[in-house]
Amino acid sequence: MTDRWALAPAEDGGAELAPLGPDGLPAGPVVREPDLAAAVRGRPEVARWVWRSTAEVYPRLLATGVRVERCYDIEDAETLLLGHEGRYGEPRSAAAALARLRGGPVPPDPPQRSAEPGAQSSLFEPQAVHVPLTDLLAVYAEQQRRHDKAAHPERMRLLTAAESAGMLVAAEMNRAGLPWSADVHRSVLHELLGERYSGGGEPRRLAELADEVSAAFGRRVRPDLPADVVKAFAQAGIKVRSTRRWEIESVDHPAVAPLIEYKKLYRIWVAHGWSWLQDWVREGRFRPEFLAGGTVTGRWVTNGGGGLQIPKVIRRAVVADPGWRLVVADADQMEPRVLAAISRDPGLMEVAGRESDLYQSVSDRAFSGDRAQAKLAVLGAVYGQTSGDGLKNLAALRRRFPRAVAYVDDAARAGEEGRLVRTWLGRTCPPAAGGGEDSAEEAGIPVASSDGDSDEGQQWVPGYASTDARARGRFARNFVVQGSAADWALLLLAALRQACADMAAELVFFQHDEVIVHCPEEEAEAVVAAIREAAELAGRLTFGETPVRFPFTTAVVECYADAK
Repeated sequence: MTDRWALAPAEDGGAELAPLGPDGLPAGPVVREPDLAAAVRGRPEVARWVWRSTAEVYPRLLATGVRVERCYDIEDAETLLLGHEGRYGEPRSAAAALARLRGGPVPPDPPQRSAEPGAQSSLFEPQAVHVPLTDLLAVYAEQQRRHDKAAHPERMRLLTAAESAGMLVAAEMNRAGLPWSADVHRSVLHELLGERYSGGGEPRRLAELADEVSAAFGRRVRPDLPADVVKAFAQAGIKVRSTRRWEIESVDHPAVAPLIEYKKLYRIWVAHGWSWLQDWVREGRFRPEFLAGGTVTGRWVTNGGGGLQIPKVIRRAVVADPGWRLVVADADQMEPRVLAAISRDPGLMEVAGRESDLYQSVSDRAFSGDRAQAKLAVLGAVYGQTSGDGLKNLAALRRRFPRAVAYVDDAARAGEEGRLVRTWLGRTCPPAAGGGEDSAEEAGIPVASSDGDSDEGQQWVPGYASTDARARGRFARNFVVQGSAADWALLLLAALRQACADMAAELVFFQHDEVIVHCPEEEAEAVVAAIREAAELAGRLTFGETPVRFPFTTAVVECYADAK
C-alpha cells in the first residue's frame, strides 16, 4: 500500500486519483470518484497528496471538514524550479509546464484573482486551465528529475516540501480567520477620529486637524494632498520635497504637529476605518487571504485587507474568543541568527547559541559593550548600509566575524554581476535580465521601500525594482538572509501545524518572524512549548546541526495589543 497519491479535481465535482510509487510514478490505475472530499476522506492512510494547486483543492476540502497531512503543490514547485534554473518569471502553471515538457506553445499564466471584500476566498481558480491527472503526473515526474539537477538536490526537495506545507497553513488560516471584535474596533475609531459625518466625509477629528493646518499656513490647505502641502511650505519659505514624517518633523513651523497627527489618523481612517471593518470583518473574524511565498524572497503577503499592516492601535480589536487565548510569538533577532547559520562563522554561531541577548554579545566582542552600535553594524551588513558610520561598523564586524561578512559580501557581488543568488535551501534571486536599463524590473527583482511612516519597516515587493547594479547587489545581500529566514519560517509553521493537529488550537496569523495561535486557555502552555520545539526542529532541518538557537519571545494574552 502506498502513502502517496496524486489527485486532480474533475469538472463535475468529482476527482481523478492514482497511487504513486517511491519513484513518483503511478503504482496503479487512475481511479475516478464522484465526490472529491469523500475520495480524500476515504483514504486516511495517504500521507501526501500530489495536486496541481493547493488553492484549487484544499479550501474545498476544508469546507467539508477534511484536513490533509501533507501535499506537493505542482505549480508552486514549478515556480521554485524555474527560479533555480534562472528562468524566474516564465509562466509557472501546470499547463505551461506541460507545454514546455512537450515542446508546444507555452500559455501565459492567468491573471491573479483579486480578493473580494466580505466574501470567503473562492474554492476554485476559474481562470486556471484544467490539466488531466495523467498530464499532471508527467509534469510531476519531470519535476523530480529537475530536483535531482539542483545545486543541492536534498535541500531543494526540502524547500519544495516546506513551501507546499506553507500553502496548507495559509489555506487553514484563511478559513479560520483572525479573531476580531467589531465593537472594540468601532470604539477605537470613535476615540481616535471622533464622530462620523453623513455623506462619507472626513470624521470630526480629521476635519479639526485640517482646520489647524490651514490656520497655521494662513490659507486653506488640503493636508491629504501632498502637493498642496509642499506648495504651502514653499510659500512660507521652507523647502521640502515630500510630506513624509521623517522629512517634515524637523521643520520649525506650527503646521507640522497637526499635519503629522492628521497623516497618522488619515491612514487609519482610510486603511482600517469603518468601511474596512464592514468589508473585511464578519462573524467575529478578520479574513484576509494569506498567500504563502508571495514575494521573491519567500515572504508572505495578503491579497486584500492589508493583513500584514495592522497598526498597533488597531490591534486592540484582535481579541480572543471567551475562554480562549492568543499565543503571540515573535522570533528574537532572526536575521543575525540566520546569518550565523548560513555563513558558518564560528564566532557568530557561538554568539547566536547563547541564552543572552545576541546584539549585546556582539557588542561585548566587537563594540566595547555598545549594543546600539553592534545592532547597527549587524543590520548594516545584512541591508548593505556601508557608508559613513556604517562602513566603520562593518570593518569592526569583519574583524570579529569575517566569514559572516564575507558571505553577504559575496552575495552582493554576485547580485551586482547579474549572477544567481540562492538561499540556503535553494530559493533563487533572479539576475538582471539582459543587462539593459529596465532589466531588473523585467526580472521581477524587488527592492526595499519604506514611506518613512510605517511601523512595519522595509517591505519587499516583486516587480518594484531599482535598475542600478549596486541596488541589485544590496538586495542580493539581503536576499540570502531574508530568504533563508523565510525558508526556516516555513519549516517552523509546518512543525507547529503538526504539533497542534490534535489540539483545538488554530494558527490564525503569520508574518515574517511572528506567529499567532488562537487556543483554549488550558492549551496555552502546550502551545508555547510547541512553538519552542518547532523553532528548534526547524533550525536543525533547515541548517543542519549548528549551535545556533532560534528563540521566541512569547506572550499569552486575550488581546493582541497586550503582547507588545
